[in-house]
Amino acid sequence: MGSSRRVSRLSLPFLGLLLGCAPAMSTIGTEPVVTERLYLGRNIGDTLGVTDSTWSVFVRDVVGARLPRGFTFWKAEGQGREPSFVLEVVHPARSADTDAAIRAIITEYKRRFSQQSVLRVVTAGRAIY
Repeated sequence: MGSSRRVSRLSLPFLGLLLGCAPAMSTIGTEPVVTERLYLGRNIGDTLGVTDSTWSVFVRDVVGARLPRGFTFWKAEGQGREPSFVLEVVHPARSADTDAAIRAIITEYKRRFSQQSVLRVVTAGRAIY
């Protein structure tokens, strides 16, 4: 027992030394950004209504037209209530145009696919370009 205590006491100063040598996270050269994720359910009622092909058309006609600077999407897997697509957009902070585009995408998705809601998660951050 005495030897393990001695190792612990010796390890703490060494750990502190290592952490002191680590480069500090700097905000120099970074830009404020917002990451937005939309969780878009695929069920209409109790059945899968938003197929891969209808999603592709929606992405081409609605999302791509409103977010020409780019976006990412994927099929969500997990223990969610229903199958979903996740649409992610990273954009400059305080972008009224992007906010309006995302609101329009949500409105059209709900209308076109009879959805009651779309989950929108907004996270502030910094990006290095």
